[in-house]
Amino acid sequence: MFDRRLVTHFDWSFVAAILGMAILGILTIYSANTMATSAFRKGLYLRQLVWAGVGIIGLVGACLISYRTLGRFAYVIFGASVALLVLVLVMGKAGLGAQRWIRVAGFAFQPSEFAKLGLVLFLARYFDDHRNAIRDLRGLLLPVGLSAFCMLLVLKQPDLGTALLLGFITLSMLLLLGLQWRRLVPVIIGGGAVAPLLWMVLKDYQRRRILVFLSPDLDPLGAGYHIAQSKIAVGSGGLFGKGWLAASQSQLNFLPLNHTDFVFAVLAEQWGFLGCLVVLLTYFYLITRGFQIARDSTDLFTALLATGISAMLAIQVLINTAMVLGMMPVVGIPLPLLSYGGSSLLVTMLSLGLLLNIQIRRLMY
Repeated sequence: MFDRRLVTHFDWSFVAAILGMAILGILTIYSANTMATSAFRKGLYLRQLVWAGVGIIGLVGACLISYRTLGRFAYVIFGASVALLVLVLVMGKAGLGAQRWIRVAGFAFQPSEFAKLGLVLFLARYFDDHRNAIRDLRGLLLPVGLSAFCMLLVLKQPDLGTALLLGFITLSMLLLLGLQWRRLVPVIIGGGAVAPLLWMVLKDYQRRRILVFLSPDLDPLGAGYHIAQSKIAVGSGGLFGKGWLAASQSQLNFLPLNHTDFVFAVLAEQWGFLGCLVVLLTYFYLITRGFQIARDSTDLFTALLATGISAMLAIQVLINTAMVLGMMPVVGIPLPLLSYGGSSLLVTMLSLGLLLNIQIRRLMY
């Protein structure tokens, strides 16, 4: 039966922030494509609206199901996410030079997005089951090895940004467990040794993006075009912005990928510095609430789960905004709740729903 205490302890301000960001994302996607000649581009906001509805259902569902029940199936969920990563390489839908999507009943979803949450669940359950693993490097071989395997599968698609994100998520959870920095020295040395091999694995356009980041004037009309136009859009917004439906840089398609990777540049042009500040403060609120929930957790599994989710959100925001401002290479990380993409929106809402789940049940019991 439905427990009324779920409503009593529901964090309505947290949910309002989530819904407000999702609505802002839909409005921004609509604005960015209002002058597009393609009917598909013009209708992207409607598809995002449908996914937002699905995401809200997922958020509510994540609140209703006990996180302990979810924890019992963590290995199964992770196994399914890995299987989907393998499947997408075999029969995935290709687009924009990458093979990242699986199409089901007319909808395409991105398994790498679900792998992020699957990895967080797996690591939380594994270290809850093996609490002394962090003290022995041999105990880290399985979780770190499986994380690296997921990263390689995602890198193969290719999706460098999500692959790096999986690595950062793993590192953040290991640090919470008390992993000492000196133990990372062999990993850093090993990473430096294989860096030339990784460079060879990268696609030509990925290498070009890194070179353009190091030398912005290298290819202004090619690989550097995205960053150049993004900076122009951000700078043209000024303090107060040009207003909704008045962002010429993005609406006239000077800014590529204005509804996905560079949606923050559209926001900056429309709402200026003050609008971006409000957005970043909202992210700060959601992320810090997540880490507070982790701090107040009464068991290791929920502390790790909340930490992994909060780190996942924080790292995505950091990489995307730094990328838009030219402070990092373009790696294709969506901005949570704002960028176009059903899989990203759904996984973000599921993840935030789990944070609410942990908080509610901590207060109930």
